[in-house]
Amino acid sequence: MTAGKTSSGQTIVDIRSHFPILNETVHGRPLVFLDSAASAQKPDVVMKAMQDSAYHQYANIHRGLHWMSERTTEAYENVRQDVARLLNASDHREIVFTRNSTEAINLVAHSFGSLLKSGQAILISELEHHANIVPWLMLRDRAGIELRVAPITDAGDIDLAAYEALLADGKVGLVSLTHMSNVLGTVTPVRKLTEIAHAHGARILLDGSQSIVHRKIDVQDIGADFFTFTGHKLYGPTGIGVLWGRMDLLDRMPPFMGGGDMIQNVSFERATWAHVPHKFEAGTPAILETIGLGAAIRFVEDIGYDAISRHEAELTAYALGKMRGINSLRILGEPEDRGGVISFVMDGAHPHDLATLLDQLGIAIRAGQHCAEPLVRRLGVHATARASFGIYTTTEDIDALIEGLERARMMLT
Repeated sequence: MTAGKTSSGQTIVDIRSHFPILNETVHGRPLVFLDSAASAQKPDVVMKAMQDSAYHQYANIHRGLHWMSERTTEAYENVRQDVARLLNASDHREIVFTRNSTEAINLVAHSFGSLLKSGQAILISELEHHANIVPWLMLRDRAGIELRVAPITDAGDIDLAAYEALLADGKVGLVSLTHMSNVLGTVTPVRKLTEIAHAHGARILLDGSQSIVHRKIDVQDIGADFFTFTGHKLYGPTGIGVLWGRMDLLDRMPPFMGGGDMIQNVSFERATWAHVPHKFEAGTPAILETIGLGAAIRFVEDIGYDAISRHEAELTAYALGKMRGINSLRILGEPEDRGGVISFVMDGAHPHDLATLLDQLGIAIRAGQHCAEPLVRRLGVHATARASFGIYTTTEDIDALIEGLERARMMLT
């Protein structure tokens, strides 16, 4: 999209026109938004879908017999079909709605984790977000499950030899890894990782919070057992996420939470559970947000993942080339496959100061540890600055960043 049109004939100008917020100014300057890895902006079709449902047909779902409840239930359940299509799931019932990826991973830690026995292990990596570390620490402390951590190379890739060695004794019951790092942009070789895990008798969960935005995901092709993503990074609303799991595993797993809508029968003596996926969806869900997620998925599919991936690759290469020309700036990591996320440090300038100065120029980046404290420590720094790209990012945005970084360098170093 940096050059040419998408599969649906849209240009980058067409795409940006769907994001009204990009016309805003910050401190009197045009907004340059380079923080999409934290949360992406929302296209007008997402907001309109939620508004239309709220204005014209809103009601609680699944339990009502009146027209509005039936219409809203249909709209809600159609999104399950949208997600199944997006991921190429073999059955739409394998799609479980959660609040976000964090809740999805916690669901697996509690429900699948309860099937593991003391003496078994969970394997993660040094690349992980806190959402894919803390639930496993809690499981370790609760159930006596060992937690193992696969190291990364200095370039920022998972050390495959060390990864396989940690699986060799057959004690690992579940591998849980990021598909794309929110710090380094590392895109992990998921087919190889799943093959190695399965060869040693382990199941594997992939956190797709970042990858779903940039790459076409086929859960059957990559061979995962669980896959998670969150709506707000995929140009959708907050408060809605997805867990995909293989049906045979979801059938075996106990519920995560108890309450309404996840039951079949209830008495004061016992309760029986609804079928998958509803046994994992207790209580009134995020109805409007789920409808908004469906609109976001259709928006992304209309642009096409081929165009999105091409746009991202061109932008990332352009940004890396420009940033490498700035004296005293160091880009962290050189992974074999990098998505549109770049973390960096500048000699003599704290990342928070960089972010503050860039904000005065209307440029939004992230600074800190990015909910990945162990990884940031592994990189030998206390914090980083991070620029991340979306489908609306342009080379002009990158040029503004470079100009801002040069100005910051002169002021801070």
